[in-house]
Amino acid sequence: MQPTSLTRRLAASPLAPVAVFPVRFATVARHNAGVLLRSGRWLVRSRENACFTYDLTPVNREHLAWFTATVTGRPVGELRGYLDEVESDVALRTHMREVLAAGPRRRTCDHLVRYARRAAVYAVVRALRPEHVVEAGVHRGITSCLIAAALLRNGKGRLTAVDVDPQSGELLQGGPYASVVDRVVGDSVATLCSAPVRERGIDLLVLDTYVDSRHETSELMAALPALRERAVVLSTTSHFLGSLAEWSERHHRAFLHFREDPAEHWHPGEGYGASFPGLSVPGTSSPNPSVSGASSGTAVHGSAGAATPGHPG
Repeated sequence: MQPTSLTRRLAASPLAPVAVFPVRFATVARHNAGVLLRSGRWLVRSRENACFTYDLTPVNREHLAWFTATVTGRPVGELRGYLDEVESDVALRTHMREVLAAGPRRRTCDHLVRYARRAAVYAVVRALRPEHVVEAGVHRGITSCLIAAALLRNGKGRLTAVDVDPQSGELLQGGPYASVVDRVVGDSVATLCSAPVRERGIDLLVLDTYVDSRHETSELMAALPALRERAVVLSTTSHFLGSLAEWSERHHRAFLHFREDPAEHWHPGEGYGASFPGLSVPGTSSPNPSVSGASSGTAVHGSAGAATPGHPG
């Protein structure tokens, strides 16, 4: 609506707050009505009570490709190819669907898994071709399976998957993906500072424990001696915790954040924080041309808005 002399005068008058209240109310009502509609559909169609899965909007998926390209220093076209590759992997989807459908928690999860941000881990593993990946926090094992699938495609590398819950990782029980995974039941901090992990080194660390900032910082400090020179760290809690960004700045590493924009879902989305080599001295330009302009604390967002803590997967 184009402003008129009347609306301009009204906007400048003491009556402005009262006059615009119906417009403001209608804006909020339209937004909340959309959320309620998507929530109602989800309540009817989905069984999930945690570890929510959904697709990303097409634009947000493109943001994910650029995020992973920046973190790995590889061409964005290559990373798009990896994201397409995992989405079209029929064997992987079939494995997840069959295991979840027969599992003990089959009544509280959707058997068709939508990867959303988790596809980033697959793409990063494909691009970096790591020898050793450590994942702290497994839950059902969706991300673990994505990592294992990428390692199998690479033809090398192993995953150490750590969780305090002995019932976690149901998707890793049987099938080809279990062949490249070493499961550890125990505390993530103790595992990260253990002699076997330090001897093997860490090329990619994925933090998905969802505890608090102090715990994540403890995980990062425990892993630090084992991180190889070009190691990448991904965290699923960076949309509400600042620990990875702060740790990255202290250790002269670059930090980026990707924010999800779910397609046709009530959940506002979560994201990934990434810490990776890119800064030699704080405040100087990055030696990696793919992160030119990035500095400690730089964030790449797929979308804007408030986030609520969810659950790992």
